[in-house]
Amino acid sequence: MDIHQLKTFAAVAKEGTITRAAERVHLSQPAVSAHIKALEDALGLTLFDRTPKGMTLTRDGERLLEKAERALAAHQALVDEAARIKGKLSGRLRLAAGSNSNHAAVGRLVTAFAERWPEVDVGLEHGTTLEILERLRAGTLDAGFCNLGSPPAADVTAIELGRFTIHVAAPAGHGPLDWKALESQTWIYPTVSSCCADTAKRLFAAHGFEPQRIVSVDRGDLTRTLIAAGVGVGLLHDDVARDAKQRGEVELLYECPEPVSVVFAYLKARAGEPLLTAAAAALR
Repeated sequence: MDIHQLKTFAAVAKEGTITRAAERVHLSQPAVSAHIKALEDALGLTLFDRTPKGMTLTRDGERLLEKAERALAAHQALVDEAARIKGKLSGRLRLAAGSNSNHAAVGRLVTAFAERWPEVDVGLEHGTTLEILERLRAGTLDAGFCNLGSPPAADVTAIELGRFTIHVAAPAGHGPLDWKALESQTWIYPTVSSCCADTAKRLFAAHGFEPQRIVSVDRGDLTRTLIAAGVGVGLLHDDVARDAKQRGEVELLYECPEPVSVVFAYLKARAGEPLLTAAAAALR
């Protein structure tokens, strides 16, 4: 008796026919039949009743199926544990994410380490994109989730996780787009955030003006609230902008053509480190 025969036994029990079981375990039909016969001979029991409609478990087969499944689960657990020992990771991974980062990707990475490499202590902090990049260079962070409105610096590896656009939003009831009129209004956006700061610079340069007054806010939800309250016009990420529009809080005046990249970033000089290699692989 071997583990392959047990896998075949379980497959036939679940599928009910030799044909479907063969497809499930990627064997020929004669090989499946041979496995079942060898297992029955080794145990001295008849595990299946053969009928024109297929294979049904005998009472003995039903009693043994549960134990066979337990044995298969134990075998897989042994294989998984061996893989973890072979590729064992430990230490501390220092991460940071912005308030507007891709939270699904952050959760996916943290979950991956908890499940695959439980001996790694993962720390997660918050900060703007600019702060994260500065801390990567200072060595106080290992990696971070950033939103980049322009290509990454030469010393940074950036794995793109997604893209979004940025909208110019105004309070509900605002008139049509008039760039000259917008110059005199208060603008609300995070001036220290790479994506919105870069987008704003390109936007103002393209239309030949600088706002007379800027309120720097690094949280998308607060920017949304201030725009809806009539404080001024501002920049909102696509998902926030569309939700606010649907709820009647804002008017969307303009969608900036350059997309923003959502990235997982770390220094190129550290690309070969095991923890960063594992993190990059988990996200890819």
